[in-house]
Amino acid sequence: MGSRSLIRPGSGADRWFEIKSQVHHKLLNSLTAEQLKNLNKDSVRGQVGMAVEKLIIDEGLPMTMAEREKVIEEILDEVFGLGPLEPLLKDATISDIMVNGFDNVYVERAGRLVETNIRFKDQAHVRMIIERIVSAIGRRIDDSSPIVDARLADGSRVCAVIPPLSLIGPVMSIRRYGKKVLSTEDLLKNETFTTGMLDFMSGCVEARLNIVISGGSGSGKTTILNTLSRFIPEEERIVTIEDTAELQLQQSHVVRLETRPANIEGAGAVNQRDLLINTLRMRPDRIIVGEARGAEALDMLQAMNTGHDGSMTTVHANAPRDAFSRLETMVMMASAHVPDKVIRQQLASAINVVVHCSRMSDGTRKVTGIAEVVGVENDLVEMQDLFEFERTGISPRGKVVGRFRGCGARPICLDRMKGYGIHLSNAIFHEEHQVKEK
Repeated sequence: MGSRSLIRPGSGADRWFEIKSQVHHKLLNSLTAEQLKNLNKDSVRGQVGMAVEKLIIDEGLPMTMAEREKVIEEILDEVFGLGPLEPLLKDATISDIMVNGFDNVYVERAGRLVETNIRFKDQAHVRMIIERIVSAIGRRIDDSSPIVDARLADGSRVCAVIPPLSLIGPVMSIRRYGKKVLSTEDLLKNETFTTGMLDFMSGCVEARLNIVISGGSGSGKTTILNTLSRFIPEEERIVTIEDTAELQLQQSHVVRLETRPANIEGAGAVNQRDLLINTLRMRPDRIIVGEARGAEALDMLQAMNTGHDGSMTTVHANAPRDAFSRLETMVMMASAHVPDKVIRQQLASAINVVVHCSRMSDGTRKVTGIAEVVGVENDLVEMQDLFEFERTGISPRGKVVGRFRGCGARPICLDRMKGYGIHLSNAIFHEEHQVKEK
């Protein structure tokens, strides 16, 4: 916009908020409580437009038609939506929205963080939007409960923290999930994994092997879990357990369970362990735990070892072998009396394959390792690498280049796959696939 634009930093931006506040105030004052209850966006647009026109005339504000439309749209977003966040929520290319205080908003596009020019009026404005989000789902956020982890109507995950825990005022992050579920073809095209790796992973699912998907935050664990779940036969009964529902399974026979936080009296909480114990009574063919992060890991192991083959979960870890250390620690959280040796034996018996995901420096996600559990030796879990991504450098345009390669080992689980009619060529465990900049 030109030099007279009202959306420039400093006093101009403050004036923009002042105009919106005045129109918003006039709008609310012109409506009765009954009218407010029955408001909808279309019926109010005309009133907001008239209020803006009157304000422009009364105060002689220099505004173009585009600016008038923008202020009308933003006021409607304040009344019916999430204020300044609405344009970001409408942008399908944004995967994360991070509000670090009222005047510092970042988004993630294509795996890279970008600062935006979006800003709130003040800290109270951010707090109001957070309260609008949590109240819509029957939750609360206040001094006694200053953290909320919740889910929007479109499935996006929201984490909000307010003072005194946050030292920079109310902050919020929104993890968005695309309306389009990525297909295996999309992931192959994006070079998330190779055809040989996909054939092996799908064979593991069909042969009812227990799989753990490991990786860091935002590395694509849930995406890979969704992808692998597509290979579960349609006739099987699946029960999913999550803290915040994120999985998008395509089968028809799926029971989705979600944990519940404590109520205002501090009672009524239902955690993943409670759900998992109850799930065992629901006759599941497979159990999928969105993320193992605590004492429920022990019950997950018991389920995997007692007839619920083909179960899957994710875990935060830096490498496939680190995933076992994390799970071992979680089992100890459930029972400190179980000897380390017994825990490792149970882990090795329950888990067959670990798939590791990583987010590259250029924002792409890749399956950087697949390893098979072969047993316990000298009280340590033994694993053999089957596939890995070997990073060889960065292109002039900042893209990660490297190669996927089979590690040459013949998986022990191939014999089990043959029993399910799945025959994989030994050649895929020796293949190499170069990843170059497109």
